[in-house]
Amino acid sequence: MSIPIIVDCDPGHDDVFALWLAAANPAIDLRAITTVAGNGRIEHTTHNALVACTVAGIHDVPVAQGAAEPLKGELRPAEWIHGANALGGPTLPTPTVKLDERDALTLIADVLNASDEPVVLVPTGPLTNIAHLVQRRPELLPRIQRVIWMGGSTGRGNVSASAEFNAWADPEAAAIVVESGLDFTMVGLNISHQALITREVRARIAALGSRVAAFGVELLEFFCSTYEASQGMPDGPLHDPITVAMLIDPAVATTTRARVDVECENPQTRGATHLDATRPPNATIALDLDVDRFWSLIEDAVQTLGSK
Repeated sequence: MSIPIIVDCDPGHDDVFALWLAAANPAIDLRAITTVAGNGRIEHTTHNALVACTVAGIHDVPVAQGAAEPLKGELRPAEWIHGANALGGPTLPTPTVKLDERDALTLIADVLNASDEPVVLVPTGPLTNIAHLVQRRPELLPRIQRVIWMGGSTGRGNVSASAEFNAWADPEAAAIVVESGLDFTMVGLNISHQALITREVRARIAALGSRVAAFGVELLEFFCSTYEASQGMPDGPLHDPITVAMLIDPAVATTTRARVDVECENPQTRGATHLDATRPPNATIALDLDVDRFWSLIEDAVQTLGSK
């Protein structure tokens, strides 16, 4: 039985691979894709989601545009990592997949209402859209099985000493979702920095020989180059697909339960995700990655999409 999910994303190089993994693996029933501003401005992240679907032949999943700004403050896209259009590197094809006429919140609500079983939300960017759902459509929360989010960190951040980008980009939204009572999983930098895009990984994907694989390798090469330039990491971490991988194969990651609080007030630590073992837990925290299992899932997904 496949798991019904909605991917809420801000593509972003690693978001593309999360979408591809969700679309390609038979364990997942990808019901919808929604976009949010984060890695890029909303016009870029939405365009990039349509590009990701076009390249991989994903034509049967609705894509809707979501929030253009965080709940508070101004948007500061991650251009130093993802480039000015949030998907630097390859020449992007003109999308043949069309944008759904609904906005993200309406599409999410429609999918939840139409489903015979609870749906998993998989946000791989700032949690703005999900916070809007919690605030504006609380009657729909029982229709959500769980939220598994790529964001946060149990240790150091990547945009400040304390904060990971997706949490830092909209900490108020993250706090709302974490405190909502939803079954919440945090997939943070502590585990995603184990998913390093080594030369061997890039060679394995390139060897698949398809148009999808070639496009994917161009994305990975650019992503690694900006990580090396900005953070001294020649092998960038493929953060976002870990969320989907954990749904497909729970053995891909170890987890623990803990209390998570998101820092919203202190400007020095804004976006930090604090763990407290002395209070009742409100989240599942991903800890250690089975690296071989993870990359095998990615490789299989690219091979499947490339053979369409």
